[in-house]
Amino acid sequence: MSVAGLAPAYIRSIMPYQPGKPISELAREMGIAEASIVKLASNENPLGMSPRAREAAEAALADLARYPDGGAFALKAALSRKFGVKPEQLVIGNGSNDILELAAHAFLAPGLSAVFAQHAFAVYPLATNAMGARGIEVAAKNFGHDLDAMAEAIAPDTRIVFIANPNNPTGTFVSGAALEAFLAQVPQHVLVVLDEAYTEYLSAAQRYDSIAWLARFPNLLVSRTLSKAYGLAGLRVGYGIAHPEVADLMNRVRQPFNVSSVALAAAEAALADDEFLAQSAELNRRGMVQLTDAFAALGLEWIPSAGNFVTVKVGDAAAVNQALLRQGVIVRPVAGYGMPHWLRVSIGLPEENARFIEALEQALA
Repeated sequence: MSVAGLAPAYIRSIMPYQPGKPISELAREMGIAEASIVKLASNENPLGMSPRAREAAEAALADLARYPDGGAFALKAALSRKFGVKPEQLVIGNGSNDILELAAHAFLAPGLSAVFAQHAFAVYPLATNAMGARGIEVAAKNFGHDLDAMAEAIAPDTRIVFIANPNNPTGTFVSGAALEAFLAQVPQHVLVVLDEAYTEYLSAAQRYDSIAWLARFPNLLVSRTLSKAYGLAGLRVGYGIAHPEVADLMNRVRQPFNVSSVALAAAEAALADDEFLAQSAELNRRGMVQLTDAFAALGLEWIPSAGNFVTVKVGDAAAVNQALLRQGVIVRPVAGYGMPHWLRVSIGLPEENARFIEALEQALA
């Protein structure tokens, strides 16, 4: 038997996460100039990064011979001020994926289980399987979380429930009142990981204060990222806010220098740039209308989304996706989420959205 065959069966059974196709890869495959390609596949901020964050990142380059602050003191201080939490409640991650995986490392093991929804973020089953734990997938309700069914699915060996709000890749949203009621039902020994990667895109009417719930629910972990609305996807910075005992356990399994000094500096500056955040949210709102109006004109079904993307039903999604790629437009197939007839499209700049719409019309024809 090879050395690979000696790896645990639960590791060998994992299907690796498939990221969105990079622009450079499509350019090589199709012989298309990179500058002509529109990428609407990975829910990135089309405005780029905050000018304040860019300035801070450039300043940090001068000290790259030094290790970053493994305790992320300055970033934790900024988060503490912004959200009114204590530094000991914070975990800093290499993107919010890192936060999700740290939770799995701290609380899951063979013989235990985690609950997540059908059509929810692919990292939940990946992180669960990587720990040898059992995943309990609960059927979706209107492409989103069925919280009542998820509460019923919690088993004696369950230690984590993953909830994405808004959900990726479907964009569905659960109200704050429904989440609060769900938290009240969950046993105290089960950690609820509330993944709010897209929370900055919520409308005023949708907003709720999950961080305030931490005082009542010590088994809650709020996970967020600066990859989306803050435009720092390439720098990989996420954070978790939890009860100090939960954060302490996660920090014990965290790599000591898991976030670079450039990323830490940019994240601290980005958090203070409220103007850029507001611009990003407004651009997203207008772009969502632009895309959904086009879908309506084309007679296509889509899932109402609270994120910076929208998932649309196009029939033979694999064929439509290939037709889009040949035109230099990258979107995200979601067949791996059990949705073979759908494509997820990130909201881009107005001209990028228009380019996608034109390409989609041709692909469908």
